[in-house]
Amino acid sequence: MKLCNLIIDGECRLGLVTARGVIDASGTGLSMDAVIAGADRAALEALAADGNAPTVEKPVFGNVVDTPGKLICVGLNYREHAMRAGLPISPVPSLFCKFPDALAPDGAAVTLPDWEDSYDYEAELVIVIGREAFGVSEEKAAAHIFGYTCGNDLSCRDAQKRTTQWLIGKTLPGFGPAGPWIVTADAFDPEQPHAIRSYVNGELRQDGDVTDMIFHCAKIVSYASHYMTLRPGDLIFTGTPSGVALEGGHSKNPWLKAGDTVDVEIEGIGTLRSVMA
Repeated sequence: MKLCNLIIDGECRLGLVTARGVIDASGTGLSMDAVIAGADRAALEALAADGNAPTVEKPVFGNVVDTPGKLICVGLNYREHAMRAGLPISPVPSLFCKFPDALAPDGAAVTLPDWEDSYDYEAELVIVIGREAFGVSEEKAAAHIFGYTCGNDLSCRDAQKRTTQWLIGKTLPGFGPAGPWIVTADAFDPEQPHAIRSYVNGELRQDGDVTDMIFHCAKIVSYASHYMTLRPGDLIFTGTPSGVALEGGHSKNPWLKAGDTVDVEIEGIGTLRSVMA
């Protein structure tokens, strides 16, 4: 099942993504947060099966969760990216975070402040937590995952490198686009091959596969849960493959600038678009 948040008449409504198009599912009385937290999906399943349900023309997407919680990120989780960036591979997941106001929906304009200029893109698979988790094992971690979406870990590299802490280079407003929708865990297996790519102004920049991650999704969830309580709606950006501007001194792939469009595409999920402003 694919679920989204729609902006209709200035309101955020639950949407259902089908082969026919996007359906306004607010008539079910459900919200995204409620479904993520375990609400019965029977009404959504019935709506998906209704061939006469009207679709939304030119849908406008909202944030993938109603109430942004923790935005956790994993650094250097693809071996080739770490090597090309000249950074060591950690024996455990390298975790950092973004603040909730970094979350941005598909199609949103992301402002690049003029006091910096080293702006970079990072295509990432994003885990959506569905059940509270603290101290869970790898074997049980998958049961705490609601689904997956596309993400872009936008970064300001100069700020990121000024100290050993990456926070200020990662959490500018809008620097965590995710979407356009969530694919539930029963419909997407991150242990199977799925291409992950990024494009800047239509030009291919990154071309990897989610199975190339050093630490797989269950490992990440388990590890993170030993140091923080993961709650429904928390998002975990799982790292990016090679091809970002940081690698090779950005001579081949230049920094992002106002007017650039970045598309993140994950096979089996969809395409997330962000417009730099």
